[in-house]
Amino acid sequence: MMSRIAFIFMLIVVQACAQNSSLGQLNPLAKFPSKIKEVSGMEISKDGKIWVIEDSGNKDKIYRVDRKGDIKESLKIDHAKNQDWEDLTMDIAGNLYIGDFGNNANKRKDLVIYKIPKEEMDKKEPNADKIEFKYPQQKDFPPRKDSLYFDTEGFFHLNDYLYIFTKNRTRPYSGKTLIYRVPDKEGEYEAEFLGSLFLCADQDHCSVTSADISPDGRTIALLSYGFVFLITDFSIPDFNKSSIKIIDLNTDTQIESVCFADDKTLLLADEENKHGGRKLYEFKLN
Repeated sequence: MMSRIAFIFMLIVVQACAQNSSLGQLNPLAKFPSKIKEVSGMEISKDGKIWVIEDSGNKDKIYRVDRKGDIKESLKIDHAKNQDWEDLTMDIAGNLYIGDFGNNANKRKDLVIYKIPKEEMDKKEPNADKIEFKYPQQKDFPPRKDSLYFDTEGFFHLNDYLYIFTKNRTRPYSGKTLIYRVPDKEGEYEAEFLGSLFLCADQDHCSVTSADISPDGRTIALLSYGFVFLITDFSIPDFNKSSIKIIDLNTDTQIESVCFADDKTLLLADEENKHGGRKLYEFKLN
């Protein structure tokens, strides 16, 4: 089996746009209760409240947790079915967005982002607006194996738009994530295609499972299974000249969620598998 150091060297060689790579060390903060063993998305508000969701097969709820992993409250989202909730993001006004766009088989025609207005967050069953969308490049449901780009697990909010990074399931594996955006207002949209980024060539480590942007808007974190890709020097909506730093988190758990606690600190969470997990972590950026 290829060592992690050798794998990092391979990433440097095959990825022309990457500036450097490094090994990282997650700092475990807490273990979640068994009630939320499949955290798929996470966001932190400006006042420090941590919100998490679970993916398909779980309840239509969002949970507020503390840094000890304890559940402080749970909110059932009214008229929002959890078909496959995969990520959370929040805008500067405090509105929360749930990405119900998990699409493992690339068959779904009902992709939606639920927007929970800030004023609804004080209710036990907050109402959500629906932002429905489709990918203009997808013509077949499912497409051919070499075109399985339309599963999604990561997005973030910036300047009135939601930026979406798809999860690559192509065979043979192309290593790319497609980038789209949709307005942050209720409605039905054809997502605007912004281009693609090549992350790396390993299908087990290089498909996006979560995304976030730093509070200062200068760094994007794309999470994969065991790696974080830090994107800088970008010019939205053009990502073609971005610089990418690859951080190996040195973990074998199914790590699914990332958010910025501040410009230099990430919070991450993983699902439980045979290697462990169901934990909340902190990671300090150099």
